[in-house]
Amino acid sequence: MTRRRIARLAAAFAFFLCAPQAFAQSAARVQFDTSLGKIVIEVDAARAPRTVENFMRLVRAGFYDGTIFHRVIPGFMAQGGGFTPDYQQKPAGQPVRNESPGGLSNLRGTVAMARTSDPHSATAQFFINVADNKFLDAGPRHPGGFGYAVFGAVVEGMEVVDRMVATPTGPAGPFDKDAPKTPIVITKATIIR
Repeated sequence: MTRRRIARLAAAFAFFLCAPQAFAQSAARVQFDTSLGKIVIEVDAARAPRTVENFMRLVRAGFYDGTIFHRVIPGFMAQGGGFTPDYQQKPAGQPVRNESPGGLSNLRGTVAMARTSDPHSATAQFFINVADNKFLDAGPRHPGGFGYAVFGAVVEGMEVVDRMVATPTGPAGPFDKDAPKTPIVITKATIIR
């Protein structure tokens, strides 16, 4: 082997070693500007492709702009993305097939799709876990083994989410509890990478 060929092989080998990190660094990010501060989430299109595609489509369409976090529970999660400040539910379109068996776990800081008891009913609402909630993961305790599909994680602004779940709550709109007494509004959702 010539030195030149060895150098090329070494360069190719180095590229392939570094490539996963480069791809991870280029994962899409969405910034939520909220009435309590900024939250940035990074989505995982490799393990939740349909969920991420749906979420990004909604962000691009401005769907989340002007929606609220309508359910906040200390030690559990903050849920939003489906209601306006006057508690009118926004029509969100077709549900997304549940991708919870994709290997992502409902750990503190992860973002997952909210849904009804039908595992394939998620449309637009999401929640941010403020604790490790592994009981929401795929497994035998859920119908068909489907849990709550994680599709991303907070990479900036978790302190904002912690403030959300510490806010006083009570009944509001169609909810008999856990609604923030002062609305927490997503003023703008923007794809930043």
